[in-house]
Amino acid sequence: MPSPTVKLNSGHEMPLVGFGLWKVDNATCADTVYNAIKAGYRLFDGACDYGNEKECGDGVARAIKDGLVKREDLFIVSKLWQTFHDQDKVEPITRRQLADWQVDYFDLFLIHFPVALEYVDPSVRYPPGWHYDGKSEIRWSKATNQETWGAMEGLVEKGLAKSIGVSNYQAQTLYDTFKYAKIRPATLQVELHPYLQQTELVRLAKAEGIVVTAYSSFGPTGFIELDMDRAKGAAPLMEHEAIKAMASKHNKTPAQVLLRWATQRGIAVIPKTSRPAVMEQNLNHTDFNLDQEEIDRIAKMDLNLKFNQPTNYFPTEKLWIFG
Repeated sequence: MPSPTVKLNSGHEMPLVGFGLWKVDNATCADTVYNAIKAGYRLFDGACDYGNEKECGDGVARAIKDGLVKREDLFIVSKLWQTFHDQDKVEPITRRQLADWQVDYFDLFLIHFPVALEYVDPSVRYPPGWHYDGKSEIRWSKATNQETWGAMEGLVEKGLAKSIGVSNYQAQTLYDTFKYAKIRPATLQVELHPYLQQTELVRLAKAEGIVVTAYSSFGPTGFIELDMDRAKGAAPLMEHEAIKAMASKHNKTPAQVLLRWATQRGIAVIPKTSRPAVMEQNLNHTDFNLDQEEIDRIAKMDLNLKFNQPTNYFPTEKLWIFG
């Protein structure tokens, strides 16, 4: 069953359910992407920082070669890392990322985080990560968000990206972008789950015609893998009594309930798994609706509990709070 789509302000249609590529192991990434295409996924959400774009491209190329899809059937998303925010660095790194994916354009290209770090040449280290020295030193770049967004608009003008958007932005950064954007952001990607509902931010995006994509829809699950204390201390959403009760009532899995909570409101989701049966379940979760009582119950679960916060990974005084 093909995923429902949502229309972007750029005029393009984006699948409401995609496949996330963060933490997909390089050794299995090509096969995972290939199998996900075979299962029916058409949107793939990647990034320079994930360090697996070449393998993602291998999976896509094989699927196209085998006749599973054509390039135009796919909706490929990637992101600009922070060390490439300077105006003259945006296009060259985008072209490198496209070469890794083995495609000519991205359907959607996002600014990964709204803060610039000092440039690290890809020949020195790629992906460069957060630290200038690869260990502990954070160096800011003087590139402004306006400068970077202008370079992102240039990608659209040159046909390297069909749509552009932002990730991990909060309201103030969005409002600032609206002041100078010739092309408004098509999407906003943020961490969003019942423990972190970001209700006001979602309302703002909707009012401004920006589609929201939720990552980490299962809350702490993906961060427990990173041995994060904050995640390990949170009750797993999949095992929450309220979520389990809803799953039982609708004859669905807890994961499907968590995903439907988002997509029922027009919020796109990008779950990942290597298990074919779960791939199918995650993709085909839109054939039921939660009732108002269930939605109201989930609303009470909001703890404003954020996991994907840089300071949860390493200590530093040189980081801002992100969306």
